[in-house]
Amino acid sequence: MVEAVREPAVRARRHRAAADGRRRAARPVHLPAPVKGAYFAILSQALAAALAIWLVGQQATTGGTNGLTDIQGFFGYSLDDPVNQRLVYFVIAAALLLLMAIARQLINSRYGELLVAVRDSEERVRFLGYDPANVKLVAYVVAAGMAGLAGALFVPAVGIISPALIGIVPSIEFVIGAAVGGRASLVGAVLGAIAVAWAKTALSEEFPAAWTYFQGLLFIVALAFLPGGLASLAVLVRRRKASPAQKTAPVPLGEAA
Repeated sequence: MVEAVREPAVRARRHRAAADGRRRAARPVHLPAPVKGAYFAILSQALAAALAIWLVGQQATTGGTNGLTDIQGFFGYSLDDPVNQRLVYFVIAAALLLLMAIARQLINSRYGELLVAVRDSEERVRFLGYDPANVKLVAYVVAAGMAGLAGALFVPAVGIISPALIGIVPSIEFVIGAAVGGRASLVGAVLGAIAVAWAKTALSEEFPAAWTYFQGLLFIVALAFLPGGLASLAVLVRRRKASPAQKTAPVPLGEAA
């Protein structure tokens, strides 16, 4: 008798529990907002700084703060030989041209058009059926691969690698090089990176304590007076040459009348 009375109540509780479970399952899941813009840049720099600190702590493997300083070979070739040193520079130049060709192909492809669209308006790209996160992820991975290859070729060229070359300062130097050369030009960014590296080598020897201030001043001047970088100088020169010709162009007789 007691069991017959309890059974409907137990069934009712089970039905209510199942209904509550279905309602909770039907609720939308609120995922954390993606990290974008300046916050993504700050997060990337924080990860780079954390990696540099971790490498400093691995004294037995990475050499700590000094890094690895006894790099004397490159795929079995001695780096003490001037011929092999010249070969390394040729390999670096060939890799640079190859990566520029790959980047140029990506820019001119359909994926390059998607990158420009994502830069201008992510919402419109999403409405067209593309996921902006995947588009930016591919660009991030490709850029990371190129940077990794450049770092691998940098080591035999200078013969040393240390945590100081992995932290935040090298990343800022890359940004300055892109700003000086021209962010909208592939060749300009390469020339800007070469110019900043040359200026760092030349000025840091003459002014070791003030080079950082020169670097910051170079970045400010590039953004304030030449937003398009060195790559925009040719365009500005063409415009100045064309403006006097437009001013002195003869007026047609029909318009003069």
